[in-house]
Amino acid sequence: MKKTVATLLAVIVLLCTLVLGITACNKDNGNVIRLNEVTHSLFYTPQYLALSLGYFEEEGLTVEITNGQGANNVMTALLTNEADIGLMGCEANIYVYLQGKKDYPRVIGQLTKRDGSFLVARTENNSFDYSGLEGKTVLMGRKGGMPAMILQYVLNNKGYVNGKNITMDYSIEFGALGPAFTAGTGDYVPLFEPSASQLAKEGKGYIVSAIGMDSGEIPYTCYTATTQYIEKHPENVEKFLRAVWKGTQYAMTHSAEDCAKLVEKHFVGTSLDMLTAAIKNYQTFDVWTTTPITNKQAFERIQDIMENAGELSQRVGYDVIVDNTLANKIEAVVK
Repeated sequence: MKKTVATLLAVIVLLCTLVLGITACNKDNGNVIRLNEVTHSLFYTPQYLALSLGYFEEEGLTVEITNGQGANNVMTALLTNEADIGLMGCEANIYVYLQGKKDYPRVIGQLTKRDGSFLVARTENNSFDYSGLEGKTVLMGRKGGMPAMILQYVLNNKGYVNGKNITMDYSIEFGALGPAFTAGTGDYVPLFEPSASQLAKEGKGYIVSAIGMDSGEIPYTCYTATTQYIEKHPENVEKFLRAVWKGTQYAMTHSAEDCAKLVEKHFVGTSLDMLTAAIKNYQTFDVWTTTPITNKQAFERIQDIMENAGELSQRVGYDVIVDNTLANKIEAVVK
């Protein structure tokens, strides 16, 4: 009996070793890209179009997507080799570099070029220009988070100072802003799609401004990878970026309804009408990049925004964080 048990245990250990070995190989398989996204959002429609239209498959890639639920989690996944590519704001790269990490992840391509949130008010205002906000309360989201920093940047540039002529409420996490607003908290709230359109449809709020149009272009959401991964899998990273770029071109040249029908399976529980309305808003306000290359001026602006919020200890060089090598190759083909 003891010999039988020992034999079984040996077989189990051998099988586990084989399974772990296969898993390790898969983690290093250039044909499989483990993508960790900061959140699951229609803001990234081109990426889901690339999935639905088979653009990744055409490039010979299998893309496995995980919702990191926050830039910190995406960055951790990259640094611990639990993800190959991360989709998040480049502020996370800046923070990690300033912490002294040796193989810090670098920006390799860009997906969105401005904040994708919309300012929602309690009353309708078709000629909104940020005047008349004195004494009002604006829900901001988490202090230090990019949506909050950008909104603060816009409000400060319009002459508003927290605690002086306006209240900027940082007490509510970004994901809980919608419910807090509908429950009666605050006069204005920034929301991404489809939450903004949903509130408008329900008559619980009115979209008065596209915040990203007021802050200017920035590398809001970028694809990021470690130098080690880029050097080991340059061809596959290029294929990945090219597939996403094809998805971006589709999003820019087809109707919102066509796009909505294709990405519908990735957003179960959201109606086609709501998906269409949300994508149309993103098309109208020009949120996606017309090139995968990260622009230096836009990169400097995001550091302006971080400095304005008091969240940047020192500025970092553009070439330190951004590696446009592969994005340039795609851009050359596109042109």
